[in-house]
Amino acid sequence: MLVEQRTPDDPGLAALLADAFAELVRRYGAQGRTPLHPEAVCLVAVRDGRAVACGAVQPTGVPGTAEIKRMYVAPAARRGGLARVLLRELERHARAAGHTRLLLATGVENDAAGALYTAEGYAPTASFGKYVSEPFARCFAKDLGAPPA
Repeated sequence: MLVEQRTPDDPGLAALLADAFAELVRRYGAQGRTPLHPEAVCLVAVRDGRAVACGAVQPTGVPGTAEIKRMYVAPAARRGGLARVLLRELERHARAAGHTRLLLATGVENDAAGALYTAEGYAPTASFGKYVSEPFARCFAKDLGAPPA
């Protein structure tokens, strides 16, 4: 498996994002999705030449804090550790950009995501940003430590 940085207009990334949104609509209804921040770093996991997982890390506007967005693994590629690898790569990019804290949100029905985030050191936190008024969201945070020297 290979993890590559891609731009939001990349066809493989765009297809994964469309599938992710369709899954969210099936689970929670047609909720509005916000565009990625222009400085977001988008990563795609590639297996056998196909984009099978994605995620992004973007600044929040709070110094030192970034948000994980658009974590998604295609159904046929789940349960193989891709989400964990992708999450760790996103954390690496966040640290390299000088962020010391990460936030993320997942749906209340997504127990697998909640278990992954908890296992990777994320702790439940108060709702933030657009999630404050979203009853379907569970929010998590992780301190990354001091920025690299």
